[in-house]
Amino acid sequence: MGLKMIFDLKSKTIQLKVVYYGPAMSGKTTSIRYLFSSFGKEENLESIESTIGRTLFFDFGVLEFKGSEWLVKFLLYSATGQDFYASTRPSTLQGVDGIIFIMDSQYERLKHNENSWNELSSLFGVEIYDIPIVFSINKCDLNGEKKKVSLEDLNSFIQFERFNNYYINKTIATSGEGILDAFKTLIKFVFPQLTLNCKSC
Repeated sequence: MGLKMIFDLKSKTIQLKVVYYGPAMSGKTTSIRYLFSSFGKEENLESIESTIGRTLFFDFGVLEFKGSEWLVKFLLYSATGQDFYASTRPSTLQGVDGIIFIMDSQYERLKHNENSWNELSSLFGVEIYDIPIVFSINKCDLNGEKKKVSLEDLNSFIQFERFNNYYINKTIATSGEGILDAFKTLIKFVFPQLTLNCKSC
């Protein structure tokens, strides 16, 4: 698949692609919606949903940031987690520059996290370790007394130490906690010269 950051010298535009990936119901759509609202760009996000509000194919939107000379465009996607539409996920990942992998913090969902990760890594092979990636452990507010996933649990199948650029954070997508942290950290990996301005940064 490979990284495909696009530079247009004539228009002085840089285009990057970021994909939110993870198992069904892990919080991908909620995360990307909060992100767009943080920049006051809710109207820039489009979703193709089922009648019960589940993402069928992907969410998609563009965030633009103007520098002194260059315009930087981020094409943001969230890949559907539903197995019925699994065939759409490889095309969503085509040309990706960075990934935010959303995981469910509930231990009972550990196998779903693992299956989603195995699918993602199989699409890239060893190239996955060269792609900038943020691992967001979501729904940290829902566990109560239930057992939570540990970093050791996750590392058993992800192997964090093999990545060149990775970051792990905890999120609560419904309130936005950790969402901007994940995005801003990924952007530092992908495009370190860029400073983001937003309502909630």
